Amino acid sequence: MAIVLNVPGVDGLAEAVAVLREWQYEGAPTQLHPGDLGWFWRSGAEATAAAVRTWSRSGRILAAGLLDGPDLLRLTTAPDVRQDEELARQLVADVTDPARGVLPAGRVNIEAPPNTLFPDLLGAEEGWHLDDPWTPLRRDLTAPVRTPDLRVEEVGPARAQAFAAVLGAAFDGSRFA
Repeated sequence: MAIVLNVPGVDGLAEAVAVLREWQYEGAPTQLHPGDLGWFWRSGAEATAAAVRTWSRSGRILAAGLLDGPDLLRLTTAPDVRQDEELARQLVADVTDPARGVLPAGRVNIEAPPNTLFPDLLGAEEGWHLDDPWTPLRRDLTAPVRTPDLRVEEVGPARAQAFAAVLGAAFDGSRFA
């Protein structure tokens, strides 16, 4: 059965979030996850839906991507299809052809799990090269964590505007107010 690229629309966002949630497990590659879609959703459901891409076979979503900016696709796959050659080849075909509506022409970036076949096949395409991987930071919270030596201050109404300005400046382009 053919692999189908889809822009799920607002009605399909719940399914995209659900599969991303299902794909999470301890030690999973830290690329796209459900919280990323939640954070993006601050721009509205329509904008989020327009930025999501899914790849399905026989009605099952195998891969999901988020256009997290005009030149960045954050991508992940279901754990059981990370080495699926048909999926990897279809992903490469879709991301390397701007007419397919995944990425625009020009310089772009793709963030994908390192343990998939996709980066290897993409790296074989002319003009693509692997960059330095992100360093995921994690901490086991099974045992109690030592309280850090931090000062915590409550921000009341008198300082709310300054707090909002600092927070807004930390997230360029954010609509935080």
